[in-house]
Amino acid sequence: MQYQDVVELAKRRGIFWPSFEIYNGLSGFYDYGPVGALIKDNIINTWKYIFVELEQMALIDSPNINPEEVLDASGHTKVFTDYITYCERCGEAYRADELIKKKMPDYEFTTYDDMVKKIEELGIKCEKCGGNLSRPEKFNLMLSTKIGPGKGKTSYLRPETAQGIFINFLPYLRYFREKLPFGVVQVGKGFRNEISPRQSLLRLREFNMAEAEVFFDPEYLEWKGFFQDMMDQRVRLLTNRGEDVELRLGDALKKGIIKQQPIAYFIGLTFRFLKNIGIDTERIRFRQHHPEELAHYSKDCWDCEVETSNGWIEVTGIADRNQYDLKQHIEHSGADLYILKKLETPKNIKVKRFKGNEEKLKSIFGNEWERAKKYLESLEVTNNQIIFQGKRIPEDAYSIIEYDEKEEYTKEIPWVIEPSFGIDRILLSLLEHSLYTRENTGYKVLRLKPHISPYKVAVFPLMPKDGLDKEARDIERILRTENFNVYYDESGSIGKRYARADEIGIPYCVTIDYQTLKDGTVTLRERDTTQQERLGKDELPEKLRRLILKCLTSI
Repeated sequence: MQYQDVVELAKRRGIFWPSFEIYNGLSGFYDYGPVGALIKDNIINTWKYIFVELEQMALIDSPNINPEEVLDASGHTKVFTDYITYCERCGEAYRADELIKKKMPDYEFTTYDDMVKKIEELGIKCEKCGGNLSRPEKFNLMLSTKIGPGKGKTSYLRPETAQGIFINFLPYLRYFREKLPFGVVQVGKGFRNEISPRQSLLRLREFNMAEAEVFFDPEYLEWKGFFQDMMDQRVRLLTNRGEDVELRLGDALKKGIIKQQPIAYFIGLTFRFLKNIGIDTERIRFRQHHPEELAHYSKDCWDCEVETSNGWIEVTGIADRNQYDLKQHIEHSGADLYILKKLETPKNIKVKRFKGNEEKLKSIFGNEWERAKKYLESLEVTNNQIIFQGKRIPEDAYSIIEYDEKEEYTKEIPWVIEPSFGIDRILLSLLEHSLYTRENTGYKVLRLKPHISPYKVAVFPLMPKDGLDKEARDIERILRTENFNVYYDESGSIGKRYARADEIGIPYCVTIDYQTLKDGTVTLRERDTTQQERLGKDELPEKLRRLILKCLTSI
């Protein structure tokens, strides 16, 4: 199916549609309707099942708004940018690399000069009026706001959920008994002031994210008992050197195509998650970022891309964030975000420590002097310049003291791998991969797996009379009390009701007919095969539960 077919179905059947339509809409914002909201939640619940239940990570929920100092520390206020170009005639704004991709679908950003050269070579003009375009410039993607009365405190809608995890590293470290590795996950909204939102859920200004931050010691990588099983997973890899290969993850590590075991592990887990929810595995690949393409916090990153009628689109990023975020928050806040690593053999050492001069620090940092002092005195003595919140701490602001100490632990900053999932893009890709036209009828069918479907079962009386409707309502109520999400329909012919259920992905339909009134049996129809079987109504809950659980647990 094509993208246009998905969008038509989505609007007609209550999956998603543009927001604020009665006020002419607003680009980059979409509503999920009654059917779409259920599908989205089922995708998220499957993700949580994998990362929280199976991987035993901690689920948290932090604010959507971040104060400016948090995003100053993370680097987002300076470098969270895309390149924007304006029409010199009409003023229309465009994202520069996306203009190139329209003419070169496989284009990937490498350098700024190359991007400018490509725009010139391809003769790209304003799509609205044909005017010349300005030289691309950086555009910060964060949406700002103010908190509090008066001038307020400058803050931003979070561009990612990650910072809410990093700044609370110490409580999570205590929660996991100060043992690595551990993972913390968060599902929620992210916000980016996209230059050119487009193609419904593909590029939004408000979007749904599911992110994990996995903290680990790089000297101890094989932290899972079933790690080797993941290394047998075959995936398609597109490296930043242009290699396009399909091989086992274990072989990719041996050949040096993937540098770190945790990266390989989460590539495998991402593949299995997408397969489990119904993405076509023949249309999944993992593309490594070029060095110039990497985010400011990343040393390596592999995007999971899914092929659609819009080309290959990124749905997940698996980034090596190394020690970047914790280091930044230590420097900017003065907080002690370290772990203590026990030495195999304690040793006696001479220790040098900074001792801050309170008066001098007050004159430099004002109300922030205590945090500056705490940060200074947490550092090891080196010859490097000492910077706190962008200001240098001069030598006359501290002294150095020396004493004997038995060292049993060393202070270290853990490394972080981040698998980050774009739920909206995953949902859009899944719809396109799942939608097809039934040959014998011409009706559209959404081939969703039972645990992802918005409703698990539809209940139909053959006709809404002669007590069939009452019996159908009784069966509907029984199924609901058994925690099944039920779709009830008694309008039109039974064939059209099947077609309506198929179109929104309902996997099973139960029909109540006159035989039901005689012997208590019903017809259970399976969506994709259209095969039917007769069984007792009392057998329904357990039968349906087995069918749905089989899909959920096949990871």
